Amino acid sequence: MTHTNRGRVALLYPGDVQARREATTDNNRLSPIFRALAERGITADPAVYDDAFSDEVRQQLMLVDAVLVWVNPLQEGQGRSILDAMLREVAAAGVFVSTHPDIIQKIGTKDVLYQTRNMGWGCDTHRYLSLEQMGQELPAQLASGKARVLKQYRGNGGDGVWKIQLAAKVSDKTSEKSGVDLPESDAPVSVRHAKRGSVEEQMALGAFLERCESYFEAEGHMIDQAYQERLPEGMVRCYLVHDQVAGFGHQAINALYPAPSDTDPADVPQPGPRLYYPPTLPAFQGLKHHLEQKWVPEMQQLLDIETGRLPVLWDCDFLLGPKDERGEDTYVLCEINVSSVAPFPDSVVPYVADATAAQVKG
Repeated sequence: MTHTNRGRVALLYPGDVQARREATTDNNRLSPIFRALAERGITADPAVYDDAFSDEVRQQLMLVDAVLVWVNPLQEGQGRSILDAMLREVAAAGVFVSTHPDIIQKIGTKDVLYQTRNMGWGCDTHRYLSLEQMGQELPAQLASGKARVLKQYRGNGGDGVWKIQLAAKVSDKTSEKSGVDLPESDAPVSVRHAKRGSVEEQMALGAFLERCESYFEAEGHMIDQAYQERLPEGMVRCYLVHDQVAGFGHQAINALYPAPSDTDPADVPQPGPRLYYPPTLPAFQGLKHHLEQKWVPEMQQLLDIETGRLPVLWDCDFLLGPKDERGEDTYVLCEINVSSVAPFPDSVVPYVADATAAQVKG
């Protein structure tokens, strides 16, 4: 079966059989996009998805002109292998798919942090392709006593993201010896998972490595970035439609926010709400300029991605880096999200609708 209708769009998001049967354009979190598409003369249908009825969804998608996808890399314990294979088949039949699984592989995994580490948004970043490699190389990164952040290459919700640092007494000893001695497997480290509700723990480095073993299954791996000391100043999320910034989000308290000094490590504040702003917010115009004029084009060239293949909706999370020589802020890329970007600012909606209309009417 090949797609035949022009000007019809499907918005795909996860749900069970009952959710699929009862789905309308108004009873889901994407309703603003459904309305905006209708205002532009585009017929849009909900496409509730689960692996259990992927064939039924595939048949639905073969009859549309474009499909916009909102499914996390890990959705209630379910990966995306079946979904991604189906989306590739649909795309090969001529349906525009955003975000296409091939583009997710290029920018939607933590590998992008390593591949773009030398860009203006990069920082000291390493990649461990095996647990053995991490066991050999991580001690050298920890020897300075400064914290590192380890991230499994594909995940969401803070799962598989860890802050790790030598315990204070080991760090002091190492610095006294000018970093010559590397911590052994029995060296105590302080670790904290980025999942909501996690607290700092102390354990042996070897025990932590064992805890990370599952992240290397099925060709998995981990990315290692320098911890950004200005994290308590907040995280900025930039929402983009193709290569344009369409809105901002700012979260003052986010994952891995440290406990106040001289308090129990368990007294960490939990992540707070993200506040949303339009792309015209004066405070972030410098960051907007860097993204649109420098970093996104540079990333496109580095990873060979045409503008039309960039996601219809994606976002970049930034932490504040060290001040530059002029005393101005720098920004460090923390993550790129392309699989399921929601919620989002109201300002994003017309950008998404216009970009989608251009695809189906162009």
